Amino acid sequence: MTENNNDVILKVVNLKQHFKTGVGKYKMLNKAVDGVSFEVKRGEVFSLVGESGCGKTTTGRTIIKIYKPTDGEVYLLGKRIVAGTKGCKDEIAKLKAELPIKIKEIKLDVNLSEADKTSKIVELKAQTKSRIDELKAEIKQRNHDQNTKYRPAKEEVEAYKEAAKKRIAELKELIRKENAAFAAFKAQAFKQTDSLPANTDPDTKERIHNEELAIYREVRRKKNKAVREYQSEITTQITSPKFFNRPLLNKMQMVFQDPIDSLNPRMNVKDIIAESLYINGIKHDDIVLEKVYEVLKLVGLQPDHADHYPHEFSGGQRQRVGIARAIISEPQLIIADEPISALDVSIQAQVINLLNELRHKLGLTILFIAHDLSVVKFLSDRIAIMYLGKIVEMGSKDKVFNNPLHPYTLSLISSIPMPDPDFERARKGVIKYDPRVHDYSVDKPTLREIEPDHLIYANDKEFEEYKKKLAANK
Repeated sequence: MTENNNDVILKVVNLKQHFKTGVGKYKMLNKAVDGVSFEVKRGEVFSLVGESGCGKTTTGRTIIKIYKPTDGEVYLLGKRIVAGTKGCKDEIAKLKAELPIKIKEIKLDVNLSEADKTSKIVELKAQTKSRIDELKAEIKQRNHDQNTKYRPAKEEVEAYKEAAKKRIAELKELIRKENAAFAAFKAQAFKQTDSLPANTDPDTKERIHNEELAIYREVRRKKNKAVREYQSEITTQITSPKFFNRPLLNKMQMVFQDPIDSLNPRMNVKDIIAESLYINGIKHDDIVLEKVYEVLKLVGLQPDHADHYPHEFSGGQRQRVGIARAIISEPQLIIADEPISALDVSIQAQVINLLNELRHKLGLTILFIAHDLSVVKFLSDRIAIMYLGKIVEMGSKDKVFNNPLHPYTLSLISSIPMPDPDFERARKGVIKYDPRVHDYSVDKPTLREIEPDHLIYANDKEFEEYKKKLAANK
């Protein structure tokens, strides 16, 4: 299944990520991401904004497949890379459970004749069956897509394994023959040594024995080296990038929040940055080193930093190393997960400017995850505000900041500090958000468009109120 919109580089459809917590009677379901949908267009910076715990980081990690999604779909460059089926299965179970209850309600309806009751029950069963069949077909299609993607890889792995077994059997036969030939050579050599005259100098005898042993060891060394090289070749072939769809996944990389924990302290900068190249089968040292030096310069570091270790750098420099690691595989999409939250304010500005510069220089698209709206306002083209796993408002930067509609968005914007003493003195205070202002018991909310490129999470009643407010603001 593919999408053909060439302008959209990333498409997320109804993405859900639920975690089970607790045990026994304390078992709970944490809906970290609950039905998130958005599109990221080529060349833009799309920001996910919200307080800690709203699900923005989980969304990014699920997109890049660090977490397996509960439900939903993710398309990268028009190809589906993530597809969960739990939501479909849950809906099938719900439909089956509700069917007898609805049938009973129809039978107990005194306002209907027997003929009407029979007609409604038949219609209800047909609708339920039709919907269940649709869901089963969707599950089958998603599973088929996954199997289709990995079946060629499995077949090629099996072919390599069979070739490896055959080649190893040939090597064993060759080794057996070599051992037999060398045993004959050794027996003949020692026989000649033993047949030396009795008055031969002991040192001469020992020298001859040592020469024979050296020949034996050299033959064994070359033989073992040949076997190791072949085994390494087979391993490289079996773990080749084409088996795991890496050419597509390499188009998406992630910059993590903590520049300390995200870098291996036992590896130097060269190995950290080049790891992506090694995984993708690029082994030539000159090529790897040249590429590492190139990306180090791009992120504002020097080539001689390649031999240093993470603990030798400042926080800002470590984050630059993380960015270099992300861009070395030439991705089209960068998921930046709060890349400046652990840095000083002055360093934050440098890293933001670096991301903006790389975006234009390398043609990157950035999914920027943050909770600092002042940074988001500077860097982003479009914004999605998240609260408790859902997007509550989404649109262009100007429309969200100039006409915020959702109470949670108003609360976040009101908390932005301004470098203006007069404004701060006149500020009436931060607008506090109370989720109890919403009544979703009957009228359920959805994310709907209130104006071009501006969506709001609301039910019918709230939507009409937001429309009036928007009209008044204009």
